[in-house]
Amino acid sequence: MLESLADFRQVTEMKVLITGGAGFIGAALAHRLLDRGDTVHVIDTLNNYYEVSLKEARLADLAIKPGFSFEKTDISDRAAIKKLFETLQFDAVMNLAAQAGVRYSLENPAAYVDANLVGFGNILEGCRHSKVGHLVFASSSSVYGSNTKLPYSENDAVDHQISLYAASKKANELMAHTYAHLYRLPCTGLRFFTVYGPWGRPDMAFFKFTKAMLKGKKIPVFNHGKMIRDFTYIDDVVEGVIRVIDKPAEPDPVFSHDDPLPSSSDAPYRLYNIGNGRPVKLLRYIEVLEDALGIKADMEMLPMQDGDVKATTADTSALERDFGYRPGITIEEGLHEFVSWYRAYYGVNGVV
Repeated sequence: MLESLADFRQVTEMKVLITGGAGFIGAALAHRLLDRGDTVHVIDTLNNYYEVSLKEARLADLAIKPGFSFEKTDISDRAAIKKLFETLQFDAVMNLAAQAGVRYSLENPAAYVDANLVGFGNILEGCRHSKVGHLVFASSSSVYGSNTKLPYSENDAVDHQISLYAASKKANELMAHTYAHLYRLPCTGLRFFTVYGPWGRPDMAFFKFTKAMLKGKKIPVFNHGKMIRDFTYIDDVVEGVIRVIDKPAEPDPVFSHDDPLPSSSDAPYRLYNIGNGRPVKLLRYIEVLEDALGIKADMEMLPMQDGDVKATTADTSALERDFGYRPGITIEEGLHEFVSWYRAYYGVNGVV
């Protein structure tokens, strides 16, 4: 437990809680923290939203490293989270536990209420009472909703979400700011933009496309391919998260209530985009994946899906300004790395 920001900055080896740490970003982040000498405690429900065996494999990869521990816990379990924070003291918390997926939120809204709202409230309470030095939490580019002005800036108004998933992430930002204001809990929200790479999520397009193409099946291409995404490689995301964790949010000395910026506050609170900042057309992304696999995609052109958006692009100037960092791995590099991992992990050499 840290009493001040100065105490936080003097810590050379931190004890970090990662919620949702068996997930894609969580496991990659845990590796980086462990490799630099931090102690990492991971909690995860290991639910079956996608193949549990992949989550277990990520954990097995982490378990061989000193300083790692894991327990199966649901952040929506108030008593369990209260006990966790009372038993273990953390210097920093990275909240990645959430029910993910825009489209699934149309089918099972209750899962988003439980994990993303009730669960996040429990994490905030745990951090508050145990005086955690910095809470970093995952938001999403989905909060920009129906906005069409590109690139997306953290200071844009984001009041028109078009999925419950996006609304829950916007709610997280509001909840965190309230705790930063009332209890001076340093909180930083990170809006992730279409993260991809090795050990990725099977529910995401890059993973689904790869699996289908290797099986000689059609891939669904929504809005007839007229989509643009800010694809961000996992290593770039983790580097950004590490830099943010190490620099707790502070009150903005020039914040004005007459003209309040959404991305900062007179409370210790900040919001940042973490994206590549170089938008790519979906059809170009598929071309690069074809090259990496050596397979021509059989595309099924479909209309736009409910809850989806046509284009995303991150303005990363705030991340560059405050942390001296801009993600830079290209899709050509990133997709080739993903395909190499996929073939090795699933034992696939050619078309199956």
